[in-house]
Amino acid sequence: MPKMKTKSSAKKRFKITGSGKIKRKHAFKSHLLTKKSKKRKLSLTHSGLVHKSDENNIKEQLRLT
Repeated sequence: MPKMKTKSSAKKRFKITGSGKIKRKHAFKSHLLTKKSKKRKLSLTHSGLVHKSDENNIKEQLRLT
């Protein structure tokens, strides 16, 4: 049986932290930025963590389980 491949889209979007959590970037920061406030754009710049309920799906796509 061949090896299980990771999903390329997930590989590009997510990173695993040292404690095992999954790091992600925020959406809505690519265009139409003039109408968004400076505070909102700054908060979208920082990375966030994936919600606990979504972790299993992403780990499956990254073939970590």
